[in-house]
This record gives sequence, C-alpha cells and structure tokens, in this order.
Amino acid sequence: MPSLAQMTGSLHIHNFYIGKLRAKQEQLFESDPELAQLLDNVAEVLSEHVVVLADEIADLEYDD
Repeated sequence: MPSLAQMTGSLHIHNFYIGKLRAKQEQLFESDPELAQLLDNVAEVLSEHVVVLADEIADLEYDD
C-alpha cells in the first residue's frame, strides 16, 4: 500500500493534470469539439479518482 506522502503527491499530480486538461479543452472547444469532449472525459475520470484518493487519505490520517 502506498504511503500517505505518496498518495498526497498523487493527489496533487492528478489535480495538476486536471487543470491542464480543462485549460486545453477550453482552447480546443471551437476548433476541435470532439477532442475537447475527449479531454473533458479524461478530466472527469481523473476527478473521480481524486475523490477516491482524498477519501483514502482522510482514512489514513484518521487512523494515525
């Protein structure tokens, strides 16, 4: 099982890439709506994983 520090780092990385995907999606919305939708879908999956990670981190912090 990953350590709390690894999970927190992963959470930050996820949030960083979600921000990058959302920014690129906005840029591509007019010129390539299909790619923009794909980026939105990927960002959504990462966002769902962020929720799971945050819950796991909270559980680990509570156990300590």
